[in-house]
Amino acid sequence: MLEGLLIFLILLVFFVVLLAYLGFQIIPQAQSKVVERLGQYHKTLAPGVNIIWPFIDKPRKVEWSMTEEDNQGRPFTVHTKTDTIDLRESVFDFPGQNVITRDNVVIKINALLFYQVTDPVKAVYEIRNLPVAIEQLTQTSLRNLVGELDLDGTLTSRETINSRLTAILDDATDKWGVKVNRVELKDIVPPPEIQAAMEKQMRAERERRATILEAEGSKKSRILEAEGIREAEILEAEGHKQAQILKAEGESSAINQVTEAIKKSGADPSKYLIAVRYIEAYENMVTADTGNKIIYLPYEATGILSSIGGISEMLK
Repeated sequence: MLEGLLIFLILLVFFVVLLAYLGFQIIPQAQSKVVERLGQYHKTLAPGVNIIWPFIDKPRKVEWSMTEEDNQGRPFTVHTKTDTIDLRESVFDFPGQNVITRDNVVIKINALLFYQVTDPVKAVYEIRNLPVAIEQLTQTSLRNLVGELDLDGTLTSRETINSRLTAILDDATDKWGVKVNRVELKDIVPPPEIQAAMEKQMRAERERRATILEAEGSKKSRILEAEGIREAEILEAEGHKQAQILKAEGESSAINQVTEAIKKSGADPSKYLIAVRYIEAYENMVTADTGNKIIYLPYEATGILSSIGGISEMLK
């Protein structure tokens, strides 16, 4: 009898320990579990220590997909079943897919999706495999967006595609309890022949810009050189003009002084001026290269030359 009671107590203690072991659920931070009681949703376990009834309450297992990398750093998708839902922001690296643009060019696009589960209950009961559903939705939405653009528009509208795709996915996944934070187009790879044509186009464009810049530089250089020559000629002409003005003013001042002196002596200044002009003309004739030419002096010149001595005496 005592042995049977002892065995019963041991079994009772074992059963209580087993119930305690199965009943205590420790949930890590930023994770959650959806618990069902007899097949129906009962509650959502928060991070920390939670108590459930074993064999009556059971965490719901869900299909989940995760992106991992192999030894060479290449991403691959792992499909598994788990009863823990990660509430942190997750990154899904979609494999490259072929997309046709509006101008019928097949390009390969690789995208990154950043999403976060905000409602575990919806993520479990509204969709069967959340990551796969998001992947398929992203691929179809991306095909529709790129199909509205040509190749050049796709290559230059990366930010526009990212923002529009984020808005579409965020609106579509709201009923799944998911918040799509952003979508990034990782790679856009055109076909090899298109890449070769684009490289030739870029090379031709760079050469054209270089030619234009060289021509603009040569044009500006010639303009600056012409402006410098023009300004130098203007300055030289201004200097020559000022010199002639000063010379004329000096000569005029000298003549005025001589004329005043002659007037004070009572003589006729016009004879002096005529004599000076004759002397200058004769000086030019004598200093000029006449060769075998004969120079004739007019008759009036002898009278003027004879009067130079008298003028000199008069000025004294």
